Amino acid sequence: MLSKLFKSYLPGRITDSRSSLVAYRTASSISSTDYDDLSEIGYKKNIIVYRCVQLISRSIASVNWILQKSNGQAEVDEVLYVHPILALINKPNMKQYKTTFIEEAISHLLLSGNFYVMALKNTENLPAELHILRPDRINIIPGDGAFPRGYEYQIGERKHFFEVDQESGESDILHVKLFNPLNDWYGMSPVEVAMGSIHQHNAIAQQNTAFLQNGGRPSGALMYKSSIDPQKRSELKDDLRNLYEGGRNAGKILLLEGNFEWKEMGLSPKDLDFISGKELAAKEIALAFGVPNILVSSMSLATYANYKEARYNFWEETLIPLLNLVTGEFSNWFKLIFKTDLSLWYDLDSIPALSKKREIEWKKINNAEFLTKDEKREAFGYVPLNDEKNETHIPS
Repeated sequence: MLSKLFKSYLPGRITDSRSSLVAYRTASSISSTDYDDLSEIGYKKNIIVYRCVQLISRSIASVNWILQKSNGQAEVDEVLYVHPILALINKPNMKQYKTTFIEEAISHLLLSGNFYVMALKNTENLPAELHILRPDRINIIPGDGAFPRGYEYQIGERKHFFEVDQESGESDILHVKLFNPLNDWYGMSPVEVAMGSIHQHNAIAQQNTAFLQNGGRPSGALMYKSSIDPQKRSELKDDLRNLYEGGRNAGKILLLEGNFEWKEMGLSPKDLDFISGKELAAKEIALAFGVPNILVSSMSLATYANYKEARYNFWEETLIPLLNLVTGEFSNWFKLIFKTDLSLWYDLDSIPALSKKREIEWKKINNAEFLTKDEKREAFGYVPLNDEKNETHIPS
C-alpha cells in the first residue's frame, strides 16, 4: 500500500518546489547528517539520552486516549471511549498498536525535534492507516503564509509530495514539532541542546575505559639516558604496545634493561575526578529532557519517598505538557480530516503516578459539607441518585 505513494511528480511540480527547497535548506534545516549525528552520538552511544528517551516515550504511550464532546461552552458534555478515531489510534496500522506507534513518534520528536504521521485514506477519503515517517526523510516546502506548501518524502530515488491546503492547513501529513527560536518550520531537539554535555559524558566514559584497559594506571614515559637508534625506538614501542597495553595485560610487571627509566606523567584518578565530572554531565543531559536525575542516573540514592515524589514531578512538569502538545495536535488534525467537532484528549485516571493528586482532590470534595451527595457523585464522574435524602449541609 505504501508503494503506491512513491510515484513521479507531475510535470512542473518538481521545478516549482525544488527552488524553494534548496533556498530554504541552505538556511537551517535538519539534514540527514544532523539527524544521524543526534541519533548516533546521543541515543546509540549515551546511556543517559537512551534512558531519557525511553522513559518519556514509554510513559506517554502508556496513557489511554479518549474523545470529548463539548456543549459549546468550553465544558465537556460527553466522554467517548469507543469511536472510529480511537480505533484508528489503538490500531494505527497492520504492524503496530498504539503503544509502539506513540513510542516511536515521541522518540523521533525527542531526537530530532519533529515527528511526522502519514494518513493512508480509503475510498471514502477517510484515514484507514497511520504511519510514522522518519524525520530525516522529510523536506518541508515553505509556503507564503502560515502553512507550508507541502511535505516532500524521499526514500532513495523515490519521492512523494504531500500537499497542504493553504486555507485550512489540511494535509495527509501531521507534523508535530518542538519550539525552535531560529526556525519557522523545523523543531529543535533536546539532544541538540545537551550535545556539549553528551560529548563530555561520552569522552569521560571512553577515558575510563581506556584507563581500565591500561591496568588502572596513568600513562608515563620510558626515558633512555643516552641516544637510541630510530629503528630500535620503533621496535621498542611495538614491544611495549603488544606486551603491556590492553585489558588482558593489566597488572603485568614492566621489566627494563639497560639505561631505561620509567617516569609517571599522567594525573591520578583523584586529580582527574572522572566520576564527579560524569555525574555532572548526566545531570545536565537529564535536565535538558526534563527528567529528574534520580530517575536516570542516581538510583543508588533513591528512597521510596523521594523516588515517588520525583515520578510525580516528572509527570506534572514534563509528561503532562508533552501530552497536551501531542493530543492537541492530533485532535486538530483529526477535526480537519474527519470533519468532526470531537476533541481528542487523554484519561488522567489511567496515570498511576498521579494517584496522589486524585486522592487529595477526592478527599477535598468528599469533605465539602456544602455539596449534596449528587453533586459529589457528579464531581467524581458518577450518575446522580436523585433520592429524597440528598441534603446539603452548610457549615455554621
